[in-house]
Amino acid sequence: MVRKILFSLLALLITTTVRAEETNTAQLVYIIPVEKMIEPALLYVVRRGVDEATRNNADAIILKMDTTGGRVDSAVAIVGALGRSDIPVYTFVEREAISAGAMIALSTPYIYMKPGSVIGDITPISMGMTGSVQDLPEAVEEKMTSYVAAHVRSAAEQGGHDPELAEAMVRRDIEFKVGDIVISDSGKVLTLTNTEAAQLVGEDQHPLLSSGTVDSIDEMLEALDLQQAEQITMEVSAAEKLARLIAGIAPILMMIGLGGIWLEFKTPGFGIFGIAGISCLLLFFFGHHLAGLSGLEDVLLFSLGVILLAIEVFVTPGFGVMGFSGMLLIFVSFVSAMSERLPGHWRPVDFSPDTFSAPLLKVLLSFAGAIVLVVVAGKFLPNTPMFRTLTLSDVVPNAEDDESLLGLEGLSHSDLRPAGSGYFNGRKLDVVSYGDYIPRQTEIRIVEVHGNRIVVEDISHG
Repeated sequence: MVRKILFSLLALLITTTVRAEETNTAQLVYIIPVEKMIEPALLYVVRRGVDEATRNNADAIILKMDTTGGRVDSAVAIVGALGRSDIPVYTFVEREAISAGAMIALSTPYIYMKPGSVIGDITPISMGMTGSVQDLPEAVEEKMTSYVAAHVRSAAEQGGHDPELAEAMVRRDIEFKVGDIVISDSGKVLTLTNTEAAQLVGEDQHPLLSSGTVDSIDEMLEALDLQQAEQITMEVSAAEKLARLIAGIAPILMMIGLGGIWLEFKTPGFGIFGIAGISCLLLFFFGHHLAGLSGLEDVLLFSLGVILLAIEVFVTPGFGVMGFSGMLLIFVSFVSAMSERLPGHWRPVDFSPDTFSAPLLKVLLSFAGAIVLVVVAGKFLPNTPMFRTLTLSDVVPNAEDDESLLGLEGLSHSDLRPAGSGYFNGRKLDVVSYGDYIPRQTEIRIVEVHGNRIVVEDISHG
């Protein structure tokens, strides 16, 4: 009986191991559609696809391409995301790979084209407000063309293709030839059909650009000996479209969020500043999480930073190590939430300059904007009816309409944030500052009396 049980367990173990090995050796291909206009939402899909493919040890990533172009900045970012992939990337041109689409295709080592498809024409154009092509001054046009040409050459080098061929797709004044064979005459922007792209050139008879002409992705996979591979197709989700909108206003969300939280710290109770600040920051982290950037660790860093900042404000008035550490953690969490992640790695941030500098600049600008917002609010809000309603209805229960209070000097009995209380000639009065924080036991002077609103200023440094 015992032998039968042991034999059964051994057989089960062998079967499980064999199945696990079969699962691990199963072929897997990720297909990312690059269709219609190339725009930021597509970048999120590409980033997500590369990350999933890396984590699942996929055998290949295939770009299924049919596009007439789109935004250059999005194309450059997509080229960068593909360049950080350790998995072979292929492009299947179903109909057209024009402009920004051609740039992306050139960044992949292997390009296959369907009969009747075309690739090329990366000449940059500027669109006007009405959607029509806008004429630019010659100097501006050359600057734009030079910028695009540099990125196209870089993409071609990344994919192992001829940079001169790539530049001929951008500039019409370039004659491109291989040996004595003229591929593109001067005065024309290079655009290749599938047959022209697959022609053999040079002494070694290598394909000009295309690795082959196939009718479908299935036929392409068969040529790559991946015909048995499981195919997973990525799509642009509604959430990723929302993430694009949120990412576009990220600096404003950060600025309002930081300013709102700081103003909430400076006013008693919990009100509109805290609600606005927290809402903006939740929206910020939510959007960048959908975009495949922000993770739980960024939210935890931010929360810890806010806690340290609150301790500095409420427990240890002034600004020291706790406050500085809190601001630093908040700063790091914002930069991390906006920076591109290395695909398939736990460490989220890619610190290369091309992906790290833009988030860093946006966060710096947002911090500066938040400081301006707090200063302006501290100067003008105390004089508004809304601010009086938010702060004084709970702080000052009894009316005080005595002009003789003007000029009286005393000590703050509690911390003024900006509301609190103070002692004047033995009398305890409910007072408010101009919005500045005043620690308790600080020398203060009454400078305004408006009914039950008594305004004081700090005279300890005067």
